[in-house]
Amino acid sequence: MERRRRPEGDCAPRRVPGIVRGVMRVSFHPDYRADLPASHPYPMGKYPLLHERLLTAGLITAADVDTPEEAPLAMLARVHTRDYLDRLAGDALSAAEQRRLGLPWSARLWRRARLAVHGTWLAAEAALREGLAANLAGGTHHAFAGHGEGFCVLNDVAIAIRRLQAEQRAARALVVDLDVHQGNGTASIFADAPDVYTLSLHGERNYPARKARSTLDVGLPDGAGDAAYLAALDGALGTALAAGPFDIAFFVAGVDVVAGDRYGRLAVSVEGLHRRERLVLTALRTLPTVIVLGGGYAATSLHTAQLHAIVFEEAAALGRTTEQRQ
Repeated sequence: MERRRRPEGDCAPRRVPGIVRGVMRVSFHPDYRADLPASHPYPMGKYPLLHERLLTAGLITAADVDTPEEAPLAMLARVHTRDYLDRLAGDALSAAEQRRLGLPWSARLWRRARLAVHGTWLAAEAALREGLAANLAGGTHHAFAGHGEGFCVLNDVAIAIRRLQAEQRAARALVVDLDVHQGNGTASIFADAPDVYTLSLHGERNYPARKARSTLDVGLPDGAGDAAYLAALDGALGTALAAGPFDIAFFVAGVDVVAGDRYGRLAVSVEGLHRRERLVLTALRTLPTVIVLGGGYAATSLHTAQLHAIVFEEAAALGRTTEQRQ
């Protein structure tokens, strides 16, 4: 049955009938939100707002929420250099490094970054058990092994993948990165790594100015709308999945592709975002899949959270729960 289109401005939570438990396990911690100066553009408020929205819509229940702890340094060191981690832990980032990061160092920020890493790890464990799980943060794909940039302190997806591989719980991983900004940190970390396939579909002329090399990069022109975006995505997913098999997939579900995003420069509609999430979740249906948020810079934190909720709405509509959860 064809789903009825709704007005683009309608952002009321979609309550999905018949769900007794939520559509998936999620990781969340109240300290995913760290204090920033009032003038700072990063929407820290989206994390608790998304958590509240999913509960209100019945897409998750309190029993579905896993509470992360601070990831230990040994886990972070699977990807990041000891020098970088020591400087983060010791409040030793230079002013230039903090400008590159785009965030002022604080003990709360350092704690938040480690919580988010562990949240992605918990979601990966849940996805291996149940087929689909999410971290209500994460997707910090601009973090390199030896530095952070673009609001990204630690690369949660890369750390989770390397731990899974070290523990022999997954041999090959697929990263589907649909943030509007290329996942340069992730691409760099896994450069020439045959056990990780990185797909990045992004704005070609957007940040970062100098792109890293993913396994598959698909750059789109400014102003690309639904038709061009979805056609490019469909082709890219086909190419990536043909390079399998994979044991797990990580979906960086950035919503900064939507028209009007402060840093996006594309023109995907809200309905187009629904179609994107449906396309990805359907393509990855046979793979354990971890959803992480990635970026989103709508006019308000509330609107950004509403856009992030769409992937959960689509997962519920597609029935991406598993028999283990019944």
